[in-house]
Amino acid sequence: MAETLLKPLKAGLIGAGIQASLTPAMHMKEGAAQGFRYEYELIDLNLLGLTPSSLPDLLDDAEARGLIGLNITHPCKQLVIPYLDDLSDEARALGAVNTVVLKDGKRFGHNTDWWGFAESFRRGLPGADLSAAVQIGAGGAGVATAYAILSLGLKALTVFDREPDRAEQLAQTMSVLFPDVSIQASSDIVSAMQDVSGIIHATPTGMAKYPGLPLPPELLRPHHWVAEIVYFPLETELLSVARQRGCQVLNGGGMAVFQAVGAFQLFTGREPDAARMLQHFEALTV
Repeated sequence: MAETLLKPLKAGLIGAGIQASLTPAMHMKEGAAQGFRYEYELIDLNLLGLTPSSLPDLLDDAEARGLIGLNITHPCKQLVIPYLDDLSDEARALGAVNTVVLKDGKRFGHNTDWWGFAESFRRGLPGADLSAAVQIGAGGAGVATAYAILSLGLKALTVFDREPDRAEQLAQTMSVLFPDVSIQASSDIVSAMQDVSGIIHATPTGMAKYPGLPLPPELLRPHHWVAEIVYFPLETELLSVARQRGCQVLNGGGMAVFQAVGAFQLFTGREPDAARMLQHFEALTV
């Protein structure tokens, strides 16, 4: 029997306010390109009138319906952990899960967000100066981007957040994981920007709902690289201003694609074509 006639693989995404997500399209398009049926659904807490307290029931239901896996997004990346059987080393270190593989009656939690950012950075900013960087944002995405850039060999990281305690917590967590690196939280971005080679932006600022810049534009210098996580729009105000000031920039599209590349492989056991998934994402975001 042709593979396309077999029972489809099924996966889904659990989160709040996720109707605009491009993840289903990326997964299903790649499945079709590889010649198998792949259904990917949105499990939107807002649309269903649910809260994260429904996670146990949603996980049970997904297993009962034969889903092979679930992506997990805001606000459930940390809350889902107690309902899982095991975690990858990275998910355990970060305390956040964005990919759950459902297999043999077990739930395995992974984090492909950090790898998504790392792979995007490697490809999009090759040869970037990793002597020192500032990261703005210490939430769930910020944990992943900090882990990623430190894994790539960053020598010094200064973390900023509107909630100073959160920045301090992230700095402490990363200091344990990367004891040979200088990692600190700060509230003085002006002085910190004097001695860094790059900026990682890991907050929602720049999205349609949250327009604006995450830092004063005059702090950007031509020698800075600027890496963004926002991908709606791909060209945020931060990236536009950074380009105008002569900076090398990286949009958030790569992180979105490569976290999906990682999840696709974990769910299906098949190697996705990353270049093809990138092309499809770009077509969706034109």
